[in-house]
Amino acid sequence: MENMENKVVIASRNEGKIKEIKDVLSKYGMEAVSRDEFGIPKFEVEETGETLEENSIIKAKAIFELIDEAVIADDSGLEVDALKGRPGVYSARYAGEHCSMQDNRDKMLRELKGVPSDKRGARFVSVITLILSDGERLIARGECKGRIASEERGDAGFGYDPIFIPDGFDKSFAEMSQEQKNSISHRGMALKRLEELIGERSK
Repeated sequence: MENMENKVVIASRNEGKIKEIKDVLSKYGMEAVSRDEFGIPKFEVEETGETLEENSIIKAKAIFELIDEAVIADDSGLEVDALKGRPGVYSARYAGEHCSMQDNRDKMLRELKGVPSDKRGARFVSVITLILSDGERLIARGECKGRIASEERGDAGFGYDPIFIPDGFDKSFAEMSQEQKNSISHRGMALKRLEELIGERSK
């Protein structure tokens, strides 16, 4: 990652995402700062895309147009097989506009009530867009497959973490340490893919 800008502004204002991105990027000697730390005005980016990729680009571009620094933006979502891929791009507002993540989790557990464990397959998907200072875009996608638990488990993490159990584990994301989660998470996978893209670019 040594060919990358030292400072990268994180477009997200989600504290959980900011921490995960900072934790991973710090391993490569990169100074990642949030948009608030950088002093970017508090405006909301309207996510009008129909896919996670589109929303990731929209968010990164909105911040990039304001500053003269590299920007990284993430859009992520939970896709549940029994819900035909929902909530997807609507993961943050699954229970309605201005809902809480508790509302979202409660709604999902209600909709999956009675669905057997082997039919509760799901995947977290993360798409990260990095816009370099020269305007070049690198887009990376990561997935973490698992299943939806029948009840909330653990009090760490954020979002849907308490009800998502990744494949190969018997505990939810919210029961894992941050380091363990980063090593297998959709965002961690997307960041690893981003590293590969930067390596290919520098050849």
